[in-house]
Amino acid sequence: MKFFSFWRSLASFRVRCGLYLKGLTPSEVIDVNLMQGKQREEAFRKINPMMAIPALIENDGNVLFESLAILEYLEETHPNPPLLPKTPKARARVRALSQIVACDTHPLIVPRVREFLAHEYKVDEAGVQKWGHHWHEAAFKALEANLSGSKETGRYCHGDQITIADICLAGNAVGAFYFKCDLTPFPTVRRIVDLCWQNEAFARAHPLKQPGAPAAA
Repeated sequence: MKFFSFWRSLASFRVRCGLYLKGLTPSEVIDVNLMQGKQREEAFRKINPMMAIPALIENDGNVLFESLAILEYLEETHPNPPLLPKTPKARARVRALSQIVACDTHPLIVPRVREFLAHEYKVDEAGVQKWGHHWHEAAFKALEANLSGSKETGRYCHGDQITIADICLAGNAVGAFYFKCDLTPFPTVRRIVDLCWQNEAFARAHPLKQPGAPAAA
């Protein structure tokens, strides 16, 4: 399979982490440099007209896109180890926690949004940073309340096994680093994130461990 990715992309991290947790390694990783606008080039637009990464092309040519959809596809086609719990209520909770990150937060801070703020509304770099910080902090407040207030929370977001929610949470913590959002006020979030980075798949998938990533970002 071909994996279209970029080191800084948090959505790419989510899929990369899911692949590694499932014991899967893409045969080819293709860099799509978001900072250089490579996602808008015609060759990639044919793969994903939304001009967003990640994208995954299987050996039969089937194109997959949108990180949560790809993760659920991997879950259905490679069920072990499971990344979703068994019961409908538990699955709904994991999906909801995941979507706080992947649907309510991350879309607000991606390059196309930051560029629009700067180019169309003349928001300076400090203002764009403040924007990103605000939405990360809002997400962490909601996540902390959900996680700390639920008996379903265990070592990880849901019980004692890694789920898609943990993948999303860890990725959001990387975004918090980019936007200088302190996790100290969110002890449950921070505890789970720290535990995730001890896992080999998470550590291997970390954005700063990818080709092209700077020594410090």
